[in-house]
Amino acid sequence: MKAFILALLISPYFAGNLFASGNDITKTKPTNFVNIKKVIPQIQLDMRYYTNHNFVGSQISGYNASICLLTRAAAKNLVGVESQLLAMGLTLKIYDCYRPQMAVNQFAQWAEQINNTKMQAEFYPTINKANLFNDGYIALKSGHSRGSTIDLTIAPLNSKIPDYNPNDKLVSCTAPLKQRFPENSLDFGTGFDCFSPIAHPDYTQLPAQVLANRLLLKNLMAHAGFKQLDTEWWHFTLINEPYPNTYFNFPITN
Repeated sequence: MKAFILALLISPYFAGNLFASGNDITKTKPTNFVNIKKVIPQIQLDMRYYTNHNFVGSQISGYNASICLLTRAAAKNLVGVESQLLAMGLTLKIYDCYRPQMAVNQFAQWAEQINNTKMQAEFYPTINKANLFNDGYIALKSGHSRGSTIDLTIAPLNSKIPDYNPNDKLVSCTAPLKQRFPENSLDFGTGFDCFSPIAHPDYTQLPAQVLANRLLLKNLMAHAGFKQLDTEWWHFTLINEPYPNTYFNFPITN
């Protein structure tokens, strides 16, 4: 979730709405945004913000369809990553792609609701919610809104994404693989959107296989022209992104 923190001594709620009306925000969908499934049919989608299985606990504004939209440049570069994984019997699994600014604004507003800790036990069990901005887990802008940032992992080819049951007991995203929310993906040490230092790519106190899985993903994405965020093993941005200064705010629809 962290992306390009802005050090502003103003209310996150006010700032979120301020940015939504800024000159670098546009509601116009570019013609070079593509549906990743039409580019890479084998890729798996687990679009968490279209569901209520996320750190907020509800479907997020602007996510009106379970679709991954990316700039054509980012999608094209992922083709090579997928091809290498397919040769290993693996595939990419995506959690999030383009994110409307309205969703980022909702995250900022949610962060102000200190008593709304519905999903804390899973996504930020050791973090004081009042510190989410200062600790860098929530930002007022996100690279996702520029269309060339993606959250992803690796899963066995043809494996099934487990269904989410909101009635199940929440388990910490830092718990061992067999204890936390079931995933069909390889073990990367934490679940997705885990607000914890353990999710940092340079965290090394992990089993050898977890470290190997993280290195595989990082190397494949780096070779394809993506840079990894230093606080989230799942988060990558195309280095030569076509819209480095533009944040989009159109909803995701079919």
